[in-house]
Amino acid sequence: MAASSAPRRRGWRRAWRALALAVGCWLALTWLAVLLLRFVPPPTSAFMLERRLAAARSGERNFSTKYHWVPWSQVSPELPIALVAAEDQKFPNHHGFDVQAIESALEDADEGERLRGASTISQQTAKNLFLWGGRSFLRKGLEAYFTVLLELTWPKRRILEVYLNIAEFGDGIYGADAAAREFFRKPPAALSAHEAALLAAVLPNPRKLHADRPSAYVLRRADWIERQVRQLGGPAYLPR
Repeated sequence: MAASSAPRRRGWRRAWRALALAVGCWLALTWLAVLLLRFVPPPTSAFMLERRLAAARSGERNFSTKYHWVPWSQVSPELPIALVAAEDQKFPNHHGFDVQAIESALEDADEGERLRGASTISQQTAKNLFLWGGRSFLRKGLEAYFTVLLELTWPKRRILEVYLNIAEFGDGIYGADAAAREFFRKPPAALSAHEAALLAAVLPNPRKLHADRPSAYVLRRADWIERQVRQLGGPAYLPR
């Protein structure tokens, strides 16, 4: 009996060692990727790749993604603060998660309302850069994992710099440079406060909402964003 259980124990030990090795490799590789992207502009993102794949599957022959990285210094200071005012006003102060917003969303869901998102800019950066769309516990778990890595490894300004470069502002239009040139025929450094607010206003649904042909909803939301920017104190509110 003891002799027959010994091989099983050795088998379990080998399995646990293999699992520990796999987890260690995953942690090391993902952290190295995050560390590298602290200094190197992302050549693409998971969401861009996913959109290209969807276009190929559906036969959209003329589809192409527009994306060109620009550093923080070449973006109007009106755009980062507009994004923070629209998406995540506690961005400079939280550590990746807005616990109060999450609790509020869960309470609303308990009362019968549709579960709304409570993602911070850090979470959205992690999701857009490394993961896929849709809702699942696996994806949310990985999103939380990458969010922690970003917050531990990148300064706040780097998170916001990457976000404004990879966010989708229109179908296939990613980042401040592509959006400014496509919608306003100017470089991102020349964006006005109102144009920045219009870009931030379409983020809930950039494939249906248009910064260059704003609906009444987009105009109202842009006006609200501009008011929020003023209340926050403008670009000086952001980390330097």
